[in-house]
Formats: sequence, structure tokens, C-alpha cells
Amino acid sequence: MIRVGIVGAAGYTAGELLRILLLHPGAEVVFAQSSSHAGEPVWTAHEDLAGETDLRFCEEVIPSKVDVMFLCSGHGKSKGFVESLGDSYKGSIIDLSNDFRLKADAGDFIYGLPQVNLSKLYGAKHIANPGCFATAIELSLLPLAAKLPAEVHVTGITGSTGAGQKPSGTSHFSWRTSNLSVYKPFTHQHLGEVTEALVDEGFTGKVNFVPVRGDFARGIIVSTYFDSDLTEEQAVSAYRDFYSCDPFIRVVDFNPDLKMVVGTNRAILYVRKYGDKVHVISMIDNLLKGASGQAVENMNISFGLPRTEGLQFKATRF
Repeated sequence: MIRVGIVGAAGYTAGELLRILLLHPGAEVVFAQSSSHAGEPVWTAHEDLAGETDLRFCEEVIPSKVDVMFLCSGHGKSKGFVESLGDSYKGSIIDLSNDFRLKADAGDFIYGLPQVNLSKLYGAKHIANPGCFATAIELSLLPLAAKLPAEVHVTGITGSTGAGQKPSGTSHFSWRTSNLSVYKPFTHQHLGEVTEALVDEGFTGKVNFVPVRGDFARGIIVSTYFDSDLTEEQAVSAYRDFYSCDPFIRVVDFNPDLKMVVGTNRAILYVRKYGDKVHVISMIDNLLKGASGQAVENMNISFGLPRTEGLQFKATRF
């Protein structure tokens, strides 16, 4: 059994990790650290786990007791924590913040997108889990990265859980419901990792990204288009070939909807040609394929388990 510790275990991504790992046949959660909930049962923060586990939040991190730690404390906190460990901790670290995603910050952290770094993730000790929007956008563009034009145009809509658990004016129900708003157009923090991942696959252009706050709780739908000389058949074939061995990605022949992926670790892609433009729809669950599900997928790869271990979830269709 892989012994697991979760640092910053009271938030959304940590809650999803607990839900996955408590049922994972190859893992055991040894500690769930939370300064704000220390000593309390984990169900005080994650009520749906009442009766499912006797685990309590702890105040202190206990690195010596685990084989892998998932860092869920939030952006800007992981780097200092890793530095404080020094060489005393010999286990693995999977970081869900953006502290190590960019090459300039990565050190020995491997960018945890299996579709491009699978061979590097086997046995990897330090993994930087990709961002949610970044995952959806990268999956929509990677198969044609080397053939993309100078500019690519992306619009993405995300659920409110993408903003994290801490309440804010734009995550408040009365503001969010029956409402849409654009935020951080062309400047979103995930653009850096998106560009780096695509450049590694031969991209030389620019991604124009406009993110939108959706009036739903979870899920991401990304709409991408770009000029292309490829026929529709050639474009679809490129995507099917690129993802032919991936256990979680489906390239479908019909216009999909978000409920097909919410609650799963899957990504759904739909590729069509309109005039001189290729249009790609990419959809994921922001808390699973965009965060905790992909983090467990990376743990499985690193420790030599099947990628799908503990991640065979069914979407809630109705």
C-alpha cells in the first residue's frame, strides 16, 4: 500500500483527494493536515465523508510516515514548504499549486501532464500537477501543436469551485447564479504553462485566452479555433491517433455536453472543420481531471500502478 499524506486537507481539491484515496485499492491515507481544523474529524470540512472514515485532521505534517505527500495548501505556499523539508524527506511530492509548473520555477519537479511527459513520470519523486484550465486547453491543442498557426483563439467557461473554497464576491451564490462574467482576459495565470507545454511539442505561436466564470459548480468547457489547411477528416484523425492509447480521453463524433465529464477523470474532445477553421471543444471536471483526479493518476504512474487505479468514476447524467 502507498502511504499518503495530504497537506492543507480542508479545501476542495483535498476533499476530492480524500474521496478518491479512501477507496483506492493501492493507497492508505495516513494523515490529513489542516491548521484550521486540527483535531477535528475530516467530515467536519467534508460532510459527505461522515461515517466513511475515522480519520482526523492533524496540526503537524509527519513526512516520515508517508511515501507521498499531496500539497493542497494553495498557490505560493508549496515552495516554502518544500524548501523547509530539505533533504530530510525521501518520499514523493505531488504539488497541486502553481508553484512549480513553469520551467523557471520547476527545479526537479516534472510537469504532470501524462499526455506529454508519461515516460518522465515513471518513478518521478517531484510532480507539478497541471492547472485545470491549462489541462483542458493543452488537451485541445497538443495533437496539432506543430501545425498550429501564429494565433490560436480560446474561450473557456469554468464552474465556481475553480475559485477555491474561500468565499469571495464572485463566488457568492446570489452573484454567480444566472450570471456570467469574463475575468483575466489574455492574462490568465495558466497561459504560461500552456505555452510551455505546446512549445515543447513544436508550437511557435500565441494562445489568446478569454476565461469566463460560469453559473455552475464544477466542470470546464473550452472552445478553441484556429486556421488550418487540414481537412476535417485529417484533423479528427490526428486527435484520434494522438490519444489512441490514453485511458481517459475520448474523441467523440457528436457535440458533447458538460455532464459527460463532471464527476469523472475523463476528458471529452470534439473536432470539426468550418470553412478554413478547425474548431475543438474540450471538456473536463476541474476538480478531477483538472486537479485531484489527475494528481492520483500521476501517483499511479509514478508508483507503477495502472493509470486508472481508483479512478473509474461514472458521470451523473441526470
